Amino acid sequence: MSRPPVKRVAVIGVGPAGAIAIDALAQEKVFDVIRVFERREEAGGCWIGDKIRPSTLTNFSCLAKRTADKPLPIPQTLPAQVPKSDRPRFSESSVYPYLETNVDHIPMSFSREPIPADKTEKSIALHGEDTPFRHWTVMQRYIKSLIERNGYEDLISYSTTVERVEKVGAEWKVVLRKEGKEKDYWWVEYFDAVVVASGHYWVPYIPAIEGLEEFEKGRPGSVIHSKHFRGRDHYKGKRVVVVGASVSAADIAFDLAHSKTAALPVHTITIGHAANGYFGGGAFEHPRIQQHPSIKSVCPRTRTVHLVDGNSIPNVDSIIFGTGYSWTLPFLPQVEIRNNRVPKLYQHVVYQSDPTLLFVGAVGAGLTFKIFEWQAVLAASVLAGRAKLPSAQEMKEWEENRIKVKGDGVKFTMVFPDFEEYFEEVRKLAGEPVDGKGRKLPKFQREWYRAFMDGHELRKQMWQRINEEVRQEEAARAQEEEARAVVKAKL
Repeated sequence: MSRPPVKRVAVIGVGPAGAIAIDALAQEKVFDVIRVFERREEAGGCWIGDKIRPSTLTNFSCLAKRTADKPLPIPQTLPAQVPKSDRPRFSESSVYPYLETNVDHIPMSFSREPIPADKTEKSIALHGEDTPFRHWTVMQRYIKSLIERNGYEDLISYSTTVERVEKVGAEWKVVLRKEGKEKDYWWVEYFDAVVVASGHYWVPYIPAIEGLEEFEKGRPGSVIHSKHFRGRDHYKGKRVVVVGASVSAADIAFDLAHSKTAALPVHTITIGHAANGYFGGGAFEHPRIQQHPSIKSVCPRTRTVHLVDGNSIPNVDSIIFGTGYSWTLPFLPQVEIRNNRVPKLYQHVVYQSDPTLLFVGAVGAGLTFKIFEWQAVLAASVLAGRAKLPSAQEMKEWEENRIKVKGDGVKFTMVFPDFEEYFEEVRKLAGEPVDGKGRKLPKFQREWYRAFMDGHELRKQMWQRINEEVRQEEAARAQEEEARAVVKAKL
C-alpha cells in the first residue's frame, strides 16, 4: 500500500546537517511547506560562538548515566505562555576564540560549495602558506551562506526548540517552544515528515568519579567539559588535569602546555586509554605534559586527584574532561537510544519503522559535511518519492549485518574506512535528479579521502616537530643552568 505524498516537512536544526538538508529538500521542488526549527539564535550549530560564559555543570550522576537531557513538561493546553524554564538544555557551543578546524577544508566542504580560502596567520605559521585548516568563524559564515544565498532564511524559526515529536494518525505532531525574555511561547504544528538534523555533540559525557561533584561545588567552574573551554587565559598559573585521550583533550592539553599558560606540567589522564585513531597521541608527548592512568577519586577538601595506580596529583585547580558526548533525543521519546547510537536507521538515515522520519548526521567523524550532503539528498529523495527503498526486512538485515561487523555501539556509526562504498550506495539509493528536480550528487572522489588523511598527518607532524623543538630548548637550557652552577661552585 503506497503512502500519501509528503507535502509538509519539518527540519530540526540548522547546523551543517540542517543547512544542507534544507537545500536538498528545496531542490526537490515538490513540497508545499518546509519549516525549519533552530533553538539557537542563528545558523551554524556547534560553530556558533557563544556571547556569554557557559553555565557551571550540575547533576554529575545524570551526566555519567547519559540521562541528563530530560524533556521539559509540556503545558496541558496549547498554545500557551509559561515562565521560562531554568533546566539546562546544553545548547552552548564548543567554540573558543582561536579554535580552528582539525580537518582539511576539502573533505569538510559540500560538493558544490567550496569553503573560502581564508587562512589565519597562526595556521600559516604552523602549517605553511597552503594550510588546509580554517578558523571557526569561516565555518560559521560558510554554513550561514548556504542559507542566505539561496533565500532560505524565511523557512527558519530561530530561538525555537522542538520539545516533542510524535505520530498522530498519518501526521507528525510537533510541539514547539519559542524563548522569550521572561516567558516561553508553546504551540503545535503538523507535518507529513520530519528530518532530524540536530547533531549529537551537545550533551557532555563525564564519567562517574567519587568526589568530583563536591570538588566542583566547592570551586564552581573548576570542573568543565571541553565544550565549555573558552581559551587558555582562564587557566593562567593553575594546576590543570585534562581527562581524555582523543582530539579535544589533546588540543586543550597541548595548548595549555606549549603556551606555558597553566602551571607546568599539565597533567593528562591518558595511560591505558586508546588515542584517537585519526590523530594518534603525539600531542600528549609534549615535554611539558605528564601522562597518568585513570582517576580513582577526587578529594574536594585537599584538591587532590587520586589515581588508580596509587599515585596522586595534589593542589589541583581545574579538571577538564574531553570525554565525548551522549546521544540524546528528548523530543523523540518513542525513538530508542542504545549504546550511544540510534538503532533502526537504514543507511544511518531512514527510520525503519516509519520512513517519514529521517536523520541527517547520525554518523561518527570522517568526511562529515559531505556525508551530511549525501544523507540529506537521500532523505529528500525518499520524501519526494524518487528514492526506491528496499523492503522493511532488507533494511532490518542491513542493520543486523552491520552489527555483526561493527558491533552494536558507537563503532556502528563509523563509516571509516569504507567511505567510497557508503557514498556510492547512498548516491545510488537517492537516484539522479529528474526534470531539474533534486540536488545532484557527484561520484565519490578518492582525493577527498586522501585530503582527509593528509590533514591528519599534517597535524601529527606539527606536534612531532614542536615537541622535538621544545625538547632541544629544554635540554639546552638545562646545560646552561648546569654550566652556570659549575662556574658558581668554582667561585
